[in-house]
Amino acid sequence: MSKKIAVLIPCYNESKTIEKVVKDYKTVLPDADIYVYDNNSTDGTDKIAKKAGAIVKYEYKQGKGNVIRSMFRDINADCYLMIDGDDTYPKENAKEMCDYVLNGQADMVIGDRLSSTYFTENKRPFHNFGNVLVRKLINTLFKSKVKDIMTGYRAFSYDFVKTFPVLSKGFEIETEMTIHALDKNFLLKEIPVEYRDRPEGSVSKLNTFSDGFKVLKTIGRLFKEYKPMIFFGLISLLFFVISLIFGIPVFAEYFKTGFVPRFPTLIFSGFMLTISLLLFICGVILEVVVKKHRQLFELFLINSRKNDDK
Repeated sequence: MSKKIAVLIPCYNESKTIEKVVKDYKTVLPDADIYVYDNNSTDGTDKIAKKAGAIVKYEYKQGKGNVIRSMFRDINADCYLMIDGDDTYPKENAKEMCDYVLNGQADMVIGDRLSSTYFTENKRPFHNFGNVLVRKLINTLFKSKVKDIMTGYRAFSYDFVKTFPVLSKGFEIETEMTIHALDKNFLLKEIPVEYRDRPEGSVSKLNTFSDGFKVLKTIGRLFKEYKPMIFFGLISLLFFVISLIFGIPVFAEYFKTGFVPRFPTLIFSGFMLTISLLLFICGVILEVVVKKHRQLFELFLINSRKNDDK
């Protein structure tokens, strides 16, 4: 029985490029279903995509994350290939990426732009800086070696798609995908892909600063949720150090003279120590909760596979 491939193309005002993208991927993946989810386009993207042979659906909540949520909920396939509708990713890697998933060699295949032509093709220096910053942050916080965190060119297994809780609404969705895969121990594979900048007349919808801030905010939120012991432990350590800085001179003076002339300082030091202990306890409790959640997630995967085999 042949396995089903779904090509997912989230789109917002991509009339300049969507026809070429749909036709390119119909050529390299002739048996795949190509879905274009139109996200309130005003330039006729949906009509062009339909004419090119895509299955066109609509997501009226604005934002790439909202589109991906609907795609993952609606579509059933053995392999999902996600691309952008701006013609910046090469079709030549599509089959290889899908084969890794279909052969069970990966749950998520990442099209790595940063090891290839991204920095020479991309004309927006702050985008380059942001990609490097996000990569370093996530690899440091989650002890990983992922080369391209924010690429929109990915292939997914059925297990990943149907167990990924999409919470992001916008362009921070790729960051959330990567962190979820790392935390849940999904099998990742990266392959270098050539990146080309948008053709003339095609405009990026990514706002360097506002969307960049959302990505950093997402990293902070997910770090707190997935690594609570480290997150709260670091803040606890900060309050503990403050407590020591203010408390040690007071105690040193007490042991020398037998008096405590600076009660407000002593009270402040004790208050900082109390907060430090509370934060540490919060980290311990939440770490147990997160560990239990991982155990339940693994059991859920096992049970879902058993049901699929029946």
